[in-house]
Amino acid sequence: MYEPIRAKSVHTMADRADFPHRSREEELNIQLAGHLSALLAVTDELGLEEPAECIAGQIVRLRGTPPARRAALTDADPTALHRRALALAGRALVVAASRADTAAAILSAERMDAHTAALDEAPPAAEPPAPQDQRLLATH
Repeated sequence: MYEPIRAKSVHTMADRADFPHRSREEELNIQLAGHLSALLAVTDELGLEEPAECIAGQIVRLRGTPPARRAALTDADPTALHRRALALAGRALVVAASRADTAAAILSAERMDAHTAALDEAPPAAEPPAPQDQRLLATH
């Protein structure tokens, strides 16, 4: 009733391809090193030397080579930097936990605590003025 498929499946050809495949562990190493590298950049931007060295040590352990470091600082808002670092540390913690990397998980959790404390100590940001209704302005 149905015609048999005469062409080879696309999926079977991919199984025999000669390109390297990474294991789940290797993929998680790459992800974790990437998140820690981003966290290192923000930590360097904040001027936190000791935590930056700890993060760099974890990157060396994962990659086998020292990370690239930023030499120049910008005038970015420290509160925004702490928020960014908190998010990056959270991502690193999730990946570290999934690969059962205790050292990276502890470091990430410590950085999350430090950035949360810094955000709690920061003065509240000024709220932008509320937009006024143009119809009310036109009638007065």
